Amino acid sequence: MPPVAYPIFEILPEWAPQTEEMGSKSKFWYLQPGDAESYWLFKYPRSERGEHWAEKIAAEVAGLLEIPCARVELAVSQGERGSATESLAGHNRVLIHGNEVLTRALSDYDSKERNFHSADHTLENIWTALDKTFENSEEAEDAKVQLAEYLVLDAIIGNTDRHSENWGTLLSEDADRRVESLSPSYDHGSSLGRELMDERRERLLTDDRIGWYVERGRGQIYWDNVSRRGPSPLELVRMAAPRNPDLFRAAISKLYNLDELELRQVVDSIPEDWMTPAARNFAFELMRYSYKQLREAIWYG
Repeated sequence: MPPVAYPIFEILPEWAPQTEEMGSKSKFWYLQPGDAESYWLFKYPRSERGEHWAEKIAAEVAGLLEIPCARVELAVSQGERGSATESLAGHNRVLIHGNEVLTRALSDYDSKERNFHSADHTLENIWTALDKTFENSEEAEDAKVQLAEYLVLDAIIGNTDRHSENWGTLLSEDADRRVESLSPSYDHGSSLGRELMDERRERLLTDDRIGWYVERGRGQIYWDNVSRRGPSPLELVRMAAPRNPDLFRAAISKLYNLDELELRQVVDSIPEDWMTPAARNFAFELMRYSYKQLREAIWYG
């Protein structure tokens, strides 16, 4: 019996008073009446791209792994399909993006990123910035463990867009203005081969080249500031986890509670006419490959 399809939200035109400037995709904020006054961000996928279903699958996989993640729903606005993501801010909290966190914490951080690419956006710089951002070492350690979980999620789904505006901290707007925590993970549209055409997906599946596709991906977190490109999300975890076992132990242990069939069910819960069979098979096989690679490469006992 096939899984129940995810619901589709309908967004009325009068709900959308604001526009969003960050990033390159068309999107807008809206306030859904009766929804506890929570703002949502609607994103249109680019032509013949699957960012909408990639966002939804990523959020559901995060849920399976119990990794904090923004809520995402499939949605339609004036007949056009997309995804809707609930705002992480509000309730007296503001989101401080990673580029601001790094600039405030590191005096020598080069924030002049071009198209979000910055060789100073290294994992070591992020660890250091989090250490300096939180009031005590326990809070900083919790934030770093949470970030490690995001990196494992990125590795599973092949998210190549974890640039410095795609992570952040939550700042209290109360009188103390203290940093409360790392924000839940968000913005996972650049994952699961969403940019590929079906012919390309089918060829990679037929030629057993899923691994080749995953390994050649380039993430936005660099290993060091002399590299020309960041490693793939999978390779970043392979490199970082053995060197930071205490930070990655929680994330890696969650993989052992995950069943491949659960990943398949997540993919198959996307409504039938929202995702082609080739896209479904490719997304599942990509996650299956990365999941197996992580389990084989990293084991803490």
